[in-house]
Parts: sequence; C-alpha cells; structure tokens
Amino acid sequence: MTKVAVLGAGSWGTALSIVLADNGCDVRLWSYRQEQVAEINETHTNKQYLHTELPSNITAYFDLKEAVSDVDFILFVVPTKAIRMVSKQVNEFLSHKPFIVHAAKGIEVDSLKRVSQIISEELTSYSYEEIVVLSGPSHAEEVAERHPTTVTVASETEYNAKQTQDLFNNMFFRVYTSTDVIGTELGGALKNIIALGAGISDGLGYGDNAKAALITRGLAEISRLGATLGANPLSFLGLSGVGDLIVTCTSQHSRNWRAGNMLGKGWKLQDILDEMGMVVEGARTVRAAYKVAQDHHVDMPITFGIYKLLYDNGDAKEVAKELMGRSKREEMDDLSKLLRERYS
Repeated sequence: MTKVAVLGAGSWGTALSIVLADNGCDVRLWSYRQEQVAEINETHTNKQYLHTELPSNITAYFDLKEAVSDVDFILFVVPTKAIRMVSKQVNEFLSHKPFIVHAAKGIEVDSLKRVSQIISEELTSYSYEEIVVLSGPSHAEEVAERHPTTVTVASETEYNAKQTQDLFNNMFFRVYTSTDVIGTELGGALKNIIALGAGISDGLGYGDNAKAALITRGLAEISRLGATLGANPLSFLGLSGVGDLIVTCTSQHSRNWRAGNMLGKGWKLQDILDEMGMVVEGARTVRAAYKVAQDHHVDMPITFGIYKLLYDNGDAKEVAKELMGRSKREEMDDLSKLLRERYS
C-alpha cells in the first residue's frame, strides 16, 4: 500500500486525502491543531472545512516526524506563507527520499519565489527539477463529493510527474501531466487575484459583461507576466490557466471570489479575513505580483488596481473607472509579441 503524508488539513488537503484514500493509499493527514487531529481520528469528519465523512484509511497526525516517516510521497497543502517553515521542519526529519508534491497556490511575498523554489531551497536532498506541482480547476467541496474534476501535475522531471499522475488519477479525478512548472504554478497563483476582481465586480452590482472582461483581460495579464518569467504562454490556455480562472471567478465556492464580493460591498480586508476564518491566498499574492510586475516592467492594470484597493485605501468604483479609462490599444499586441518571440 502506498503511504502518503498530506501536510495541511484544510479543505484542499482534506479533499486530496479523500482522492488518495479512494485510490487505496495509506493517508497520513497532518495538522498542527490537536483538536482537529482528534476529530478526524474519532469521528472521521473535518467539519470546519468539509461536510463529508472521511474514509477510514485517512489517519490524522499531530507529530510531523511521525507523519512523514517511511512514506512514499509527501504532499504539501499548507498555505503559501507556511511552506518555508514546514519545509524546514520536514527537512530535519527526512531519512529517506519520497516524491515531493505541492498543491499550494501562491507566491512568497518577501522573496517573490514560487512554492517549488521554496521547497527545493529548504529540502537539502532535492533539486528544483524534482518537485511536482498539482494545480487546476478544483473546488475542494466538489472533489470531496467525487464530482468530475481535472487537474495538471507538472515537473521538470517527467518521471516524477507521471508517478504523481498515477497516484491521483481515478474515474472522478483525471490528471494530466506537464513539464511547465513555472506556468502551472503562476496560473494557479495569479488567478486568485483575478477572482478577487470578479468578486469585487459582482459586489458592486456590475453584470456578466464586466466579469467576462475581467476574466479575459486577467488572463492576458497572467500570460504576460508568466511568459516574461519563462513560462510557456500556451500553458495559460490549459487547466491551470483559463480552467482555474473560470472556476475561481464564477463560483461562490471560491474564497477569493467571496472575499472580493465582500470588498465590493464595502467590507474592509481584515474584517473579511476575520469573518471567513480561512486563508484568502489572492490577498497576499497580489502584493507579490505587484512587486514582480514592477521589477520586470510588466503591465498588469487589474492587479495594480486590486493592490491599490487592498493596500492603498483605493475605492472600488474609482479603480473600475480608472481601468475603463485607460488609453486605447490593440487587444492582442503584447501576447502576440510574446508568442512571436518564443516561437520564431
């Protein structure tokens, strides 16, 4: 039986544990909260995050060293801000070399690094090329209910990606592979910013036209920054790009959409975070993306507008007016240039 340590018992970590349990794995779901570990082991529930019964082959662990001992795979599903700290701890305990996979969607604010870069820095036995990322359009609630879902696993080491594909793939959770780690990670991280924007638009009472524009022009921003940082622009037309954008920008399951919707209705960011009681990755990612875009001179007006709203006391309606009042331009100019540069 394949042993998998899932680090992070939030909604996404729990949902992925269900997939792995359905595939016959011995799943060790780690949490830093003892009361959560007790609930999972005693009642087979994790009610704060998902309203479903958990399979019996999911066991919760509070001791991280015990959780990662002798496992075949380690799956990081903690929030991006905790990735470095948890990776440091795992590095102290590892006496063997399991496959390393992460399903976090964010960018570290201080270093501006992607999650695979952080993990490879802290796990001394691993190179960046060995890390696998799992991303795609996947609400945890629907995965837990075994609704059809498709995702991408990416690694520069094709063998590792295929091993991860085999680990997760089943009749309700279909997995594709990719070698574009940069594109897969950036698509998953940056779409949360655009989802905030879609929620803000809905909160302001704007219609489907405005949301469609945000999604489409948001995809253009993601593609511009991604290509500048070395991603394949075509990756953003796939599951971890446009696929994740659609699901995150159009569903009330999305924390980022819900947070944006509350922002559009006049709530303050800290009040929203207190009310939701869960991580809203887009609120942190927009700070990192703002810095990266400035450093690389990439035009990202939607991202800059949301940053202004969250961190410079901007007004949502005024930000919308500024976006609509920008100078006229051709739709495909920047993206066409990037594609020509890559493939000419």
